[in-house]
Amino acid sequence: MLSSCRVPRSSLLTLLFFLSFRFVAAQEDIGESCDNPNLVSENSISEDSIPSLQYSADETNNDDEQKARKAKDFELYFSAYGELYHQKSMLTDIHRMDSYFTAIMANAEAVFKDKIIMDVGTGSGILAIWAAKAGAKKVYAIEYTDMAHNARKLVQANGVQDVVTVIQGTVEGIKLPLKEDGLGDDDNQEVVDVIVSEWMGYMLIRESMLDSVLVARDRYLKKETGMMFPSHATIKFAPIVDEKKRRENSREYEDTMDDWYDFVENTKDYYGGVDYSTLTEAFEKENRNYYFETSQWVELPSNAELAKAQVLKTLDLMTCTHQDTRGIFDSSQNSNESQKGNVDSNTFDFVLDPNEIAVVSGFAAWFTTDFRSRTDDMASKDAPKLTASPTLNTGPEQGYTHWGQQVFYFRNALSIQTALSEARGSPNGDETVVHLKGSLEMFRTKENTRMYQCRIKHFLEEQDQKNQIIRATDPVENIFAIP
Repeated sequence: MLSSCRVPRSSLLTLLFFLSFRFVAAQEDIGESCDNPNLVSENSISEDSIPSLQYSADETNNDDEQKARKAKDFELYFSAYGELYHQKSMLTDIHRMDSYFTAIMANAEAVFKDKIIMDVGTGSGILAIWAAKAGAKKVYAIEYTDMAHNARKLVQANGVQDVVTVIQGTVEGIKLPLKEDGLGDDDNQEVVDVIVSEWMGYMLIRESMLDSVLVARDRYLKKETGMMFPSHATIKFAPIVDEKKRRENSREYEDTMDDWYDFVENTKDYYGGVDYSTLTEAFEKENRNYYFETSQWVELPSNAELAKAQVLKTLDLMTCTHQDTRGIFDSSQNSNESQKGNVDSNTFDFVLDPNEIAVVSGFAAWFTTDFRSRTDDMASKDAPKLTASPTLNTGPEQGYTHWGQQVFYFRNALSIQTALSEARGSPNGDETVVHLKGSLEMFRTKENTRMYQCRIKHFLEEQDQKNQIIRATDPVENIFAIP
């Protein structure tokens, strides 16, 4: 949700994520830390993969292990969101603000008027205030960090303190004051009409905040008429050309290694003959991971896309499960809910014209979220129908958003003609079509369940007009961290 360390390094949250990744990468091969779980029970998922649930579900059990988990999660995730500086970086994202403002205000009469709203991760409180101004009967604004104090001030200053109640805590650990507000009791908590939240991270699900939103949905939202804002989401993926940045990475890597060799030589010559060369392999591995095995935050121009983006994942926020939040998996692992809007399509097939496209620099991923009426089977006829359905798009064609795009650069550009000329098979004189095929899998890391890695496999395939394969390159596989 905040800009990556490859853009403004002043972001504390980004820096902490980055340092966590560098620490892990320095100790073990990044591929070995890639968690690839099979389908497991929801109880198992809740136990080991919902970060806040590990220390918030039973706050009476405040033992040392729980305290340590809480402190680590705050340090690596929540801390920066308690700073107005970082809140401002999101509040000045015009497309982000316009999408939510339109979704709430244009649907005020149909969705928000006289309704009970929950804002998960309210930050400074802007979405909660908009919900109140849209006519909500009651708004519960949940915020874990001390930004909750600022949210209360903003609520008071905007005259909606009788409607908006700011509750400091994790959504997994708090209880709504339903009795005090005359809205129900502890045994009947499914009283919320709308859950609004800006939970999205890089490639949609990084940061794992969606886990908390789903906990709120399952505990508090009305099953048949409740609404999720946003309601649907997709992850998109496309090959791109950006040779300037790809070459810049290579130059920076080479410069970093040259600087290391100078350091080793100077230390040995001038500081008592101490020889650091034994650490050269570890230093090279660390920087190879950083420059070539880590995705980067980039604002790509729209003409960087070499083919129409393909959808790798779709989510219906009313029906998706915690299994769906764990990443992007093989389509064979799609659950029974896949027919209800939650589908992983992790293979891709892009058609490239070698007469127009010379090289491929890598791949880019981004997301869209939509505010739409319910499409699931649980919805009753009384579920509200939206009068406006805006889309928040973070793709290159949209222009700037603070999410940007996550780009996975190749170490060496993929030259289509050269690669095919060296591939298996023999050229055909007939007209042919070139395909860039492969797969992407996205997993949580074992060390930090808010962090993800991607395993990307790709190869070129040349086909004739009968779709018969003429030539194909050997598959290439890389694993990237998403910092």
